[in-house]
Amino acid sequence: QVQLEESGGGLVQAGGSLRLSCAASGRTFVSVGWFRQAPGKEREFVGAISWGFFGTYIADSVKGRFTVSRDNAKNTVYLQMNTLKPEDTAVYYCAGSRSVLRSSDGVEYWGKGTLVTVSS
Repeated sequence: QVQLEESGGGLVQAGGSLRLSCAASGRTFVSVGWFRQAPGKEREFVGAISWGFFGTYIADSVKGRFTVSRDNAKNTVYLQMNTLKPEDTAVYYCAGSRSVLRSSDGVEYWGKGTLVTVSS
């Protein structure tokens, strides 16, 4: 059974921080990434980490504020979000792929999502 389980969402004031976690089980992935979707908007790529390339990829829209990391011992990928803005409010999804992840293309498994709400 392949599972991606997000956690860590919640309500935070603008300027605050949150760390989202994605626990993966059932298989190994070349890349695990984060996407977000705000009401009325398309799902967008946020960032990803690649096991095979030992690299991280962050979208320009959040670069400098968000970082992606992983803990192999825990089989968990993290999204650290700092200096949060109201426009960051969205449902955040974890995704797994057997290829390098830069968009929803190639995503094979999705988590259920976790809601992040940033108040002003």
